[in-house]
Amino acid sequence: MKIKHKLRFLKFFLLSCLIGLVGCATVTVPAGITPVSGFDAERYLGTWYEIARIDSRFERGLYNVTATYTENSDGSIKVENRGYKISDEKWKVAAGKAKFVGDSDVGHLKVSFFGPFYASYVVYELDEDYGHAFVTGQDKDFLWLLAREPKVSDEVMTQFKEQAAANGYDLDKVVFDVQRDELPR
Repeated sequence: MKIKHKLRFLKFFLLSCLIGLVGCATVTVPAGITPVSGFDAERYLGTWYEIARIDSRFERGLYNVTATYTENSDGSIKVENRGYKISDEKWKVAAGKAKFVGDSDVGHLKVSFFGPFYASYVVYELDEDYGHAFVTGQDKDFLWLLAREPKVSDEVMTQFKEQAAANGYDLDKVVFDVQRDELPR
């Protein structure tokens, strides 16, 4: 019986260490990327449309994706991601929480959708009017172009592609037709 308890404790201890390592390791900034300074969280709050992204398993097959940010009473930011899954003909919603990694005027936050697991959310380009943002995760497998409207100008799209390529992102992995007029909003 004692050995069984020791094994359970060891498994729990190792799992706790792994959770701690994963939680800490995923709030980094990719090489060559600098989060924006002068970030104003209040101006960033509200709804953003996902214009382009590097597809990931949690967004694959989703269209008309939006991210809505609101302030929680504890100063953290509520995150609600919503996207339409064509194959299921229904909306998928994920709710999470974001917190600043360091100073609140730097566009580097950590976001959690799964309890103690956090991932980086790095705003590295943000126009003066907070009309569009280029966002990445902890590595160059994550990339988003967000905007306040479901479409962006050709100039913004060109800037996004040029910066992404210059920063080492694989443009062949980017999905550009995320917002579709023929689908529900």
